[in-house]
This record gives sequence, C-alpha cells and structure tokens, in this order.
Amino acid sequence: MAARRAVSSLLSRCLYASPKTLSPSLLPKERAHGSAAGILQRFSTVAAVEDPIAPSVLVNHTKLLINGQFVDAASGKTFPTLDPRTGEVIAHVAEGDAEDINLAVNAARKAFDEGPWPRMTAYERSRILLRFADLIDKHNDELATLETWDNGKPYEQAAGIEVPMVSRLMRYYAGWTDKIHGLIVPADGPHHVQVLHEPIGVVGQIIPWNFPLLMFAWKVGPALACGNTIVLKSAEQTPLTALYVAKLLHEAGLPDGVLNVVSGFGPTAGAALASHMDVDKIAFTGSTETGKMIQELAARSNLKSVTLELGGKSPFIIMDDANVDHAVELAHFALFFNQGQCCCAGSRTFVHERVYDEFVEKSKARALKRVVGDPFKKGVEQGPQIDGEQFNKILRYIRLGIDSGATLTAGGERAGSKGFYIQPTIFSDVKDDMTIAQDEIFGPVQSILKFKDLNEVIKRANDSRFGLAAGVFTNNLNTANTLMRALRVGTVWINCFDIFDAAIPFGGYKMSGVGREKGIDSLKNYLQVKAVVSPLRNPAWL
Repeated sequence: MAARRAVSSLLSRCLYASPKTLSPSLLPKERAHGSAAGILQRFSTVAAVEDPIAPSVLVNHTKLLINGQFVDAASGKTFPTLDPRTGEVIAHVAEGDAEDINLAVNAARKAFDEGPWPRMTAYERSRILLRFADLIDKHNDELATLETWDNGKPYEQAAGIEVPMVSRLMRYYAGWTDKIHGLIVPADGPHHVQVLHEPIGVVGQIIPWNFPLLMFAWKVGPALACGNTIVLKSAEQTPLTALYVAKLLHEAGLPDGVLNVVSGFGPTAGAALASHMDVDKIAFTGSTETGKMIQELAARSNLKSVTLELGGKSPFIIMDDANVDHAVELAHFALFFNQGQCCCAGSRTFVHERVYDEFVEKSKARALKRVVGDPFKKGVEQGPQIDGEQFNKILRYIRLGIDSGATLTAGGERAGSKGFYIQPTIFSDVKDDMTIAQDEIFGPVQSILKFKDLNEVIKRANDSRFGLAAGVFTNNLNTANTLMRALRVGTVWINCFDIFDAAIPFGGYKMSGVGREKGIDSLKNYLQVKAVVSPLRNPAWL
C-alpha cells in the first residue's frame, strides 16, 4: 500500500523507484526450463530470457463493449494481440470497424440525450468514479499482469506505479465533478448574465499502446467528470486492459451507453470515429503524423473540437556544475524508461563540454548494467519493444545513426534471439542535423550531444519541430530560471524527470499537440461555454 500512496510522485521519481512488494498469490508462475534460462543477464551477454514466464491471469474480455454489453464485431472479424516477449498470440480480439463505431456512437448519443448520466447530480457521478477507483485497487495485480503481457513493460513498473496512478487519477477527477461551475458576470446595463459550463456531448477518444491504462484514465476521467458520454478506440497492439477496466467501471455503477470501447485499427475504426458526424469532440494521443490526419478528418466532417497529445524529441540539458553521477542516472531514466517508448523521453541529451567525456563513459557503464529480460522477472528494468514493426523501426534508426557518423558507444543490436528485445543503445558525437537527433525514435536509443554555453544550448534545444518537454540538470538557480523560460516546451523538469502528478497539466508546443491532459486544464477539453442573458427590471444593483 505504501507504493500506492506514493503514486503522485512517481512515474515520477528522479531516480528509478524501488518496486512494490508483489502479491505472491498473483505472481506469474515460471514454466519449467533449463538451469541457465531463468538467470537474469546483462544485455552485453544474453539479454532476453528465452523461456518466458507464464502469466497467471485469464483473458476474459475480447469483445467490443457497446451499450453496456460485450458483443462481437458486426463483421464477425477478429485480430490477434501478441505477446511482445515471443511474438506469439495471446488472444483474438473483436475487430471493430465503421459499422461498430456507428453503433457505439448511437449508444453514446442516446445515453447523453436521454440517459441518466448528464442528469445525475455531480455527487452521484463522483461516487461512481470513487467506486471505480476502489475496484482498480482491488484488481491491481490482475491489471498489471495483463498490461505487462500485452505491452511488454516491466511488471514491477505496471503494478507498483502505473495501475495505482490510474486509481489516483480517477479519485482526482471524482473530486472535480461537483466543482465545475459557471459565473455571474456584470454587464454594461440592466442585464443578468450567466456563464454556464456544459458537457460537450459525445466524445471520441483514441488511446496509444505505450501506456494503455494510464491513457485510458487521462482521457476517460475528465470526460466523465464533466458529464459526457464516450466512444473509446483502444490501440490495436494493446486492446486487453481497456476492456477489463471498462467492465470494472460498469460494476461501479456506470449506466449503459456512457462508455463504449471499440478495439480495431486506425484506418477503419479510428478514421470512422474521427470523421463521425454525431461525435462532438475527438481526443487523440499518438504520433504527430496520425494527429494531423485526425485533425483533418475532424475538420472535413462536422468541425468537431480536437485535442492532440503527440510526439516529442525532448532535450535533456546537463550543465557543467552538475553532479555527473546523478546526471547520468537521471538521463538514463529519462530515456530508457518504458523501453524508451515515451513521447516525452529525454532523447536529445545535451552535455556541457567540460563534463562531456566523463558523462559519456559513465553513461556507457550504466547502459551496460541495465537488466533486459522477461518483464515478469523481478529486477528486470527493460522488457521487449511493443511489436515487430516498432522493433524494426528502431533498428533502422540505429543503422542510420551509424551511417551518419555518430559514435556507437553501447548496444546497437537485437538482444537475444526471440521476441522484440533491443540492447540499450547510446550514440555519442551526435550532431543536430543527424536523423537520430531530429526524429522521434521511440525506443532505447540515447543520443548525446556536446554544447559550449547557455545561449548555444537554448537555441539548439528549441531548434526542433517538437515541443513536448525538457529536462534541466543544474545546481545554479539562475541557470534553471533562464532555461525554464527560454525552452519552448509544455513541461520543464528541473533536476527530475517524468513527474506525472494528477494535477500537473501535460501537453506540448508546436507539433507536439493541441490542448492539455490532466489537471484543471483537461476539464476545459470536455466543456462548452454558454452565455445566458436576461433583462433586469428595476434592479436594486448592477
């Protein structure tokens, strides 16, 4: 329980957190294997455990959730969701398309126009969200096991950090339900003016595969708190946990039709949702390229409002006054956390020339010690990448880095012979015009760049089409204050990284997105503003 209470400060700690104590009854059972197969290895020898641990959880929900019922896709189609440790099939999941999206939108529209959810008191909605948070806590280990199995992230990370953050977020938004209110504003004349904040209506939401449960909470929490109804499309790579938690939300008392979950693919289900004429708002987290398409589809249909949380190429700036050992550990965490599959990963590590060589050598040593293997194994820091497509994309970028003249300092190859594991990889002598310094790789590849002074690094850090986040490591308050104002990004972490408290807004500048997730700002995404004006006859005051 201590780890659950500390949720707000972690994804979060500046240095990697100690794992939560795991429930022995819910730990995965190891399959029989040879004497050497279960031993954790550093990536430089044998990274991936060849004989994976069998998860002790059943996959019970593989159908679409529409109007409170689990149903097959209208086409009858299914698609496989894969275990990234092996590439083997976990389950076959219903493949929704435009017809299923239409059914889900119709259910959400009826629930909004005729159902009880928008008409409940805010307190009643709050109680449902609080019961939901309690159910998430109750099923913490099952959810974490399913998330690790479908995604490949370390079980200790999922169980000790991410699932507790989901329940924390739900309690946060439960607290907001009865604090959303309007205003009475003065007018230049005898008029009574009210400003109302109303639910926007039917909301479409598309979530990514890198943090499936957390992104579910970031999207669903504020939308429900404001009284909206939802059609959510999960990522085709990780459809399982969204269906599980949606069932728990109905157990908590959510009325039918308020939340509908459709698994499927972007060009079919995702495009149908973004272009649907009866969807009032669309929210998307994913790549910048797909975000552009979402915005275009929204504009070409009914000009629905759009929020986008997109890609990044975040600078992590280490000044010459830094404690190098601490800076190495923090920069390592900023990049390699979640297999490097973070939109805000500190993927451009700028290091002052006075400490550059020392930093590179110590970063190499830290990467060589990183434990890569079966994410269900205790002590593993890095699991596999999400799938073969991402695996091959990362390896292509590594080859590009080598071909462009960057120095391959560590890693650079596949880890093991099975699954989608990649060695923690470091490039030094990276230049700004290299592809690896410009594109979002979304994998365990750290690029280390050298700089001379503050003005230079500000200019270079801002010379990017992205503007999601940045990290600053310095002991000088004046330097920190200069950088926090000069960097054109949505979040600046100073002497820490990946602090994701429920109340802290998150989003980007430039091509990293539109709007903000979490905090009070996220509520604005799901509310309409209405002015109501009526005359006053013989008012006592104005």
